Amino acid sequence: MPKAQETAVYTHGHHESVLRSHTWRTAANSAAYLLGVLKPHMRILDIGCGPGTITADLAALVPDGHVTGVDRAPGVLEQARATAAGRGLTNVDFAVADVHALDHPDDTFCVVHAHQVLQHVGDPVRALREMHRVTRPGGFIAVRDADYAAMTWYPALPGLDDWLDLYERVARANGGEPDAGRRLTAWARAAGLTDVTAGSSTWTFATAQERAWWSGLWADRTVASEYADRAVRGGHATAEELRAISAAWREWGRHEDGWFAVLHGEILCRKDA
Repeated sequence: MPKAQETAVYTHGHHESVLRSHTWRTAANSAAYLLGVLKPHMRILDIGCGPGTITADLAALVPDGHVTGVDRAPGVLEQARATAAGRGLTNVDFAVADVHALDHPDDTFCVVHAHQVLQHVGDPVRALREMHRVTRPGGFIAVRDADYAAMTWYPALPGLDDWLDLYERVARANGGEPDAGRRLTAWARAAGLTDVTAGSSTWTFATAQERAWWSGLWADRTVASEYADRAVRGGHATAEELRAISAAWREWGRHEDGWFAVLHGEILCRKDA
């Protein structure tokens, strides 16, 4: 088995403002394209599980099966374990892992799932090959990633254009590809996956409560997270520029007509039986 190598940096880190977003995610709002193929007995690998909210939902949907959640960051797995324990789930476990070199035998899982992962890895094609390797014949590889350049919003505040430009530069400097959503099918084909169903879905933030939540987490992330530190250390922005972008997020959040849509690409790939 190839040795694990860190070939990219997780751009966001695990600041509270990041986990505020991650703990909002559910199987319903983040993996709906996958739910129709799940069966109660399935064994699932959830890659990049973070604080484990999607993982726990998947475990509840396969009561006679088992879910393993893995992440590169050991610290966040403690929160994931607490999430599962708080729901009384006994068919789930968590471990540290690298998607480029998974510590599982061939043909282990019925479903291998990754949400917002491939945009952050250095070699998404290799990652997909690994996901395919550990999937059982007849099983599924399920991947969903945002596409930052396809995000759209109203009103058109210049500060949010600055945010998008900065985020994409920082993410690419870290070795990732922030416009991953549009590339998933191409990456899957390059990895040798043949039975690929491609789709898309969105998150939309438009109510006063949604705007306050979405703008607040990005305003905080822009000045107080590992992403902010990397932006400054890498010479991509000054602290003053980050504060201006943070203020633009708060301005957008206060706008009564504010609307923001996040486009995601999705692929559901069946491994040949």
